[in-house]
Amino acid sequence: MESVYEFFNQNLFLIYLLIFTIILGFEVISKVPTVLHTPLMSGANAISGVVIIGAILLIRQSDPNDYLGLGLGFLGVILGMINVIGGFAVTDRMLEMFKRKK
Repeated sequence: MESVYEFFNQNLFLIYLLIFTIILGFEVISKVPTVLHTPLMSGANAISGVVIIGAILLIRQSDPNDYLGLGLGFLGVILGMINVIGGFAVTDRMLEMFKRKK
């Protein structure tokens, strides 16, 4: 229990920053009109690309015996790829709606 208390004391600023960004992100996303969700989702593919690169770097820098780091990196790659593929599929579907029908 002492180590948990010490962890919170050492990382208090980062914990506050994380809570603040979660609240700010929720407020920003909740104010977006429904019409803009799909174009913004296609823009979020770039963010998922950064997550994938970060996860690959985590895997490369992890010790072979560090199963937690390797597992989190693998999970980051998988979830990032699912988000990128889903985002591109939704964007392609949205763009198909604007094409003229023959």
